[in-house]
Amino acid sequence: MHTTTSPRIAFDDVGDGPMTLLYLPGWCANRTAFRDLLPIAARQHRAIALDWRGHGGSEPTTHDFGTAALVDDALAVITRSGAEVVVPVALAHSGWVAIELRRRLGPARVPGIVWLEWMPLGAPAPFLDVLAGLQDTHRWRDVRAQLFSMWTTGVDIPALDHHIDEMARYDETMWARAGREIATNFATEHSPTIAVESFDEPCPTLHLYAQPADTETLTAQEAYAAAHPWFSVERLPAASHFPMFEIPEHLQQRVSEFAHRLQPAHAH
Repeated sequence: MHTTTSPRIAFDDVGDGPMTLLYLPGWCANRTAFRDLLPIAARQHRAIALDWRGHGGSEPTTHDFGTAALVDDALAVITRSGAEVVVPVALAHSGWVAIELRRRLGPARVPGIVWLEWMPLGAPAPFLDVLAGLQDTHRWRDVRAQLFSMWTTGVDIPALDHHIDEMARYDETMWARAGREIATNFATEHSPTIAVESFDEPCPTLHLYAQPADTETLTAQEAYAAAHPWFSVERLPAASHFPMFEIPEHLQQRVSEFAHRLQPAHAH
């Protein structure tokens, strides 16, 4: 693996191929979230995973920033790497960055999007309360602890424990920023699927997730997919909210299959 660090943005760049899988971590998370996926992806594709500004190996910052800056970071990595055609593989709320990359670069350069563990049909009210709690200086630690507990209870995966430890290193400012930006995105766009519906051309979009495991969540997304052929969904056979640590081969296989389906249309 070759690791490149720019003056601001750090990213890993592995494999080769005309189509690049661009792995985007969520807020308060590092590119190490994809450490098990990248070597698998590199068997068939070029794969890049980045750290956002102020995260991981990227340059620290004392300035406030938001989703627009994350889009700039992703665009900078695409430019520096020379990637021509990219398929964003976005974990959680970095899905908003993936959507904006499609808007900016168009279908020729972003022929499809993969969302991992997200909320395609919109944020439920309890989650909006969580976002508000992350922005409350008196509650943010407790709210974050509740999230960590929800993600790890009953799950024994050392790599996930390490990932949570990395997330715990981010301070109140970053977690509040995450809550603010995620809430703003949902308030502005209403839902990821509505945002994608606004494109001039349909954007093939795959949602892979494991949690929540209830039937209603899957049924609602399958019903949406039946009415919107550009969207597809699969619930993964994993017990955690981070299946990339639990079933990396299975997850990456689904991502690669999706990417391969995009190639004939892109070539045309």
